[in-house]
Amino acid sequence: MSHKRIQHLKYHRKRPDQFTILVQGIPICSDHGAYGCHADHFFSQHYLTYESYQILHDIGNIEALQKLASSLEKQIKRKRDTRRCSFWRWIWCKLTLGSIDAHSQERKLKEVHQSIRLLQCENMLKQKELPVAFVSFKSRLEAAQAAEMQQHVNPLSLVTRYAPEPTDAIWSNLAIPFSRIAAYKIGVFIAAFLLTVFFTIPVTAVQGIVQFEKIKKWFPLARAVQLIPGLNSVVTGYLPSMILNGFIYLIPFAMLGMASFEGCISKSQKEIKACNMVFYFLLGNVFFLSILSGSLLDQIGESFTHPKDIPSRLASAVSAQSDFFITYILTNGMSGFSFEVLQFGLLTWHFLKVHSVGHTDEPYLYGFPYYRVVPIVALAVLIGMVYAVVAPLLLPILVIYFLLGYAVFINQMEDVYEITYDTCGQYWPNIHHYIFLSVTLMQTTMIGLFGLKSKPGASFATIPLLVLNIMFNEYCKVRFLPTFQCRPVQICKENDDLDKTEGAAEGSSDHAIRAYTPPWMRPMQCSSESSSVQPLVRCFV
Repeated sequence: MSHKRIQHLKYHRKRPDQFTILVQGIPICSDHGAYGCHADHFFSQHYLTYESYQILHDIGNIEALQKLASSLEKQIKRKRDTRRCSFWRWIWCKLTLGSIDAHSQERKLKEVHQSIRLLQCENMLKQKELPVAFVSFKSRLEAAQAAEMQQHVNPLSLVTRYAPEPTDAIWSNLAIPFSRIAAYKIGVFIAAFLLTVFFTIPVTAVQGIVQFEKIKKWFPLARAVQLIPGLNSVVTGYLPSMILNGFIYLIPFAMLGMASFEGCISKSQKEIKACNMVFYFLLGNVFFLSILSGSLLDQIGESFTHPKDIPSRLASAVSAQSDFFITYILTNGMSGFSFEVLQFGLLTWHFLKVHSVGHTDEPYLYGFPYYRVVPIVALAVLIGMVYAVVAPLLLPILVIYFLLGYAVFINQMEDVYEITYDTCGQYWPNIHHYIFLSVTLMQTTMIGLFGLKSKPGASFATIPLLVLNIMFNEYCKVRFLPTFQCRPVQICKENDDLDKTEGAAEGSSDHAIRAYTPPWMRPMQCSSESSSVQPLVRCFV
């Protein structure tokens, strides 16, 4: 994977983010009273291939006006197309647009565009400068060096990092101060912890259904389920996994919403954060809590008072829950992949939207949902690792699960989802960490399992495997992790030399300058002939 990342950086060497860095905490210029002036002076003095900068602004008013202009354009277009629509769409338009006059909306649209144009003028933008800027270079080498090095004696001033892709950037989060980001992270952690704690209620209830013998002791009325042939097997077998999958389906969206409040500067960073949150949530609630609530509920106190017995108790608990996890994998495979292929909910929403509001150019499917798919597949890997020794019957089911998932997601990636960003393999260190945790849990379970089978020799022989696994993980952190966190200077230099050989160095850096033009500085495209609006100020200085 490290080699693939290097090859990918070489192949996509003209990407604008390889020439650009993000600078935060810019001090204000003492002579001109502007942030952009200080950034321009600093980087032009310290870097030979410095090209230009794009300062960011507080654009709350412009952004609101642009959304209003887009809404007015859609209303005018729908009003004009009312005569050539179906019966049901005609009724919908009459109910929603009946009192709207197209000519008055056009006049209002022109006024909004004029307001946007005034806010885009140079004098107005200077008053709304923020201490954040995208800085572009002519050389990838100096861009990488600037992103990795400390620029100022004060480490909180001129903080640099690699710029996200232009389509990947979350522009509204770029201006969040460092002090707020720390508070946001604490708030997101507390919210995720509370969600994990409250989710123990449905998981415990699901495991109560699995332990039907205990339910019959506590609630004698539940014996009526046994009167219907086959219902007992459905209730204790398929129903718990179906209920658990239903609850789990909502968790990734909740975690993604929480990650949105953390101040991530890019969509990929936000989804990677959500991916980690979802995985640890599934590890705690689906795996450990399912085991504890099912097999160790009566002995959990003894596990804390006798920590040396945890491996044996874990092995005993894992063995007792094998049937539940086999059913869980089957249910997840049959229902999850089917819904992924059909996209039933999104197709239904798109159908209703098209036949009521009208045709829209906006896609109803967006980028690939890594934050939802990767943690669930990682959980399946973890279950397969742990149960490879305890319940080998699960392995052929997992093989079918992964083969089916490979076929489904290859089709989804190539023909269904749009590629909205490219991280160059940034997800792989997280996946490697998930696999490391899975192997560690498997080896810990093996130590306890061999102890239960009265084979102390095999149990002690597994301990060196656990130590070697931890040592190998530490080696991977030193050997491979820096490649995914940084861009090698050697590769940047080779790409720069290749551009000079082809005579494309200037074109690549110019493309980087244009790519990071903020959305509020781009020309407005209007359907009206007389209301074409261009910004009054150049995008770069």
